[in-house]
Amino acid sequence: MLMFCPTCANILVVEEGPSCLRFTCNTCPYVYNITRRLGTRIYPKLKEVDDVLGGAAAWDNVDSTEERCPKCSHPRAYFMQIQTRSADEPMTTFYKCCNHQCGHRWRE
Repeated sequence: MLMFCPTCANILVVEEGPSCLRFTCNTCPYVYNITRRLGTRIYPKLKEVDDVLGGAAAWDNVDSTEERCPKCSHPRAYFMQIQTRSADEPMTTFYKCCNHQCGHRWRE
């Protein structure tokens, strides 16, 4: 935990005092004796994750090809190609199984 000096706003360091640990300022004579355990926890709010492939609507008007599903071995899969890396790299092909009970997604 970081503590700051209320006098000069510099960071306080922990040192061993005559009877207990204490926070001291290296710049000014401020000293704070630690008599009990100090601590706080702040959990940051997580960002909402965006679906980079456009969600379920992205698969509405796509073509299918003869690509075998690695999960259920269905012979056909929907596919779409997206440029995920730099322009001099090839496009990434994303697949979705045509079997509606499976719906497995993978990429090539």
